[in-house]
Amino acid sequence: MQAFRTMAFVGAAALAVSSCGGGGSPASPSPGGNGGGGQPSTVTVTITGQGGRLAFSPNPATVQAGQLVAFKNNDVVAHRVVLDDLSVQTPEIAPGATSAPVAMGVSGSKTYHCSIHPGMVGGFNGAEAEPPPGCSQAYCGG
Repeated sequence: MQAFRTMAFVGAAALAVSSCGGGGSPASPSPGGNGGGGQPSTVTVTITGQGGRLAFSPNPATVQAGQLVAFKNNDVVAHRVVLDDLSVQTPEIAPGATSAPVAMGVSGSKTYHCSIHPGMVGGFNGAEAEPPPGCSQAYCGG
């Protein structure tokens, strides 16, 4: 029985170590894709703090049907991302935080913006958005 517990502990520790780390590109889907558990991979879009279309990276991002999207806030202020068709909105994302992965329902090209800073715009699957006309906030530049 002791040998079984030891093997179970070693197996659990190995699993924990292998699931940490990673390093990959923030634009890349999470490693493993749909492997085994049926969970969709997650695409991470980074909020860079620059204005206009440069505020999100990658922009546009490529998202397959069924993938989740998380937004990582590398800026010094909070942001809230909303699809322009109003179908999805993230909660406020604090500086340094990453939103929970969201099913964006992307089935084609869609655009989005920050509801706090409307000049910050992005797109999925080839769609490119423009900051609103007459935008004069710091986050409108491009």
